[in-house]
Amino acid sequence: MSRTKGRVVLGKNPKENLDVAKLIYDKHIELGAGSPLLLLEDVDWKTVGPKIEVGLQAHTEAEFHKGEMEKQYATRDQQMPDVTNALKQSISLLKATFGKNPKKLADWGVQVDDTPKPKAPQP
Repeated sequence: MSRTKGRVVLGKNPKENLDVAKLIYDKHIELGAGSPLLLLEDVDWKTVGPKIEVGLQAHTEAEFHKGEMEKQYATRDQQMPDVTNALKQSISLLKATFGKNPKKLADWGVQVDDTPKPKAPQP
């Protein structure tokens, strides 16, 4: 029976990786001079360790703002039916008012496309 060496899969989720890095760093600190991570030549956990907390704080802050963003979008979306209704009715009135020269709607911030519509393909 063959045994695998064990596969370690590093996640793509930054938060999960930060959590695992924190666990490793905490164990490294706990072991002190006996930590096997001291053998690493290209990694200085004294430098990397504090970056974990900065990353976790930034993640928490981003998640807070994500929640706030969703609340703001919900507030915006509540306003849209009345705004859209007023917009459509106003544009209809302006279009009727400037029927002979719809380009005048541009003075009101309305984009006017006067290119002919392409003909629908015939079956």
